[in-house]
Amino acid sequence: MDTDNRYDALKLKVQLCFPLYACAREVIKQYKPFLDQLDLTYTQYIAMLVLWEKRSVTVKDLGTELFLDSGTLTPLLKKMEAKGLITRKRSELDERSLIVSVTEEGMALREKAVEVPYQMASCVNLQPEEAAELYRLLYKLLDNGE
Repeated sequence: MDTDNRYDALKLKVQLCFPLYACAREVIKQYKPFLDQLDLTYTQYIAMLVLWEKRSVTVKDLGTELFLDSGTLTPLLKKMEAKGLITRKRSELDERSLIVSVTEEGMALREKAVEVPYQMASCVNLQPEEAAELYRLLYKLLDNGE
């Protein structure tokens, strides 16, 4: 057994990143049966959340909102376009900018998805005030990364 305290910082149980990582994986796993009914992955689902709210957004702005880079978004959006959920087209004002818009079919999916947050709430073992505090702390961490 290692008794040298200088290695204590390398123990898994003291890493803040590990429970964040493990919880994120577990929560996404809990989403899977609900999202399977919508034929969406978790990443497609969060992209649709933005598009249901905004209807159209640039790829750059979508990436910023979802904390995803274009290398992750491009194949994701291609698959969503193939499913008929979105369209992608160059901006008329700036051809370097790609605009993503939700289709009528994509908007119709929102009706099926409306229950997902309520279904997920029953999977999370937190009181409402605990969930609100966790939300606040997580966004505090995300804002520090900016």
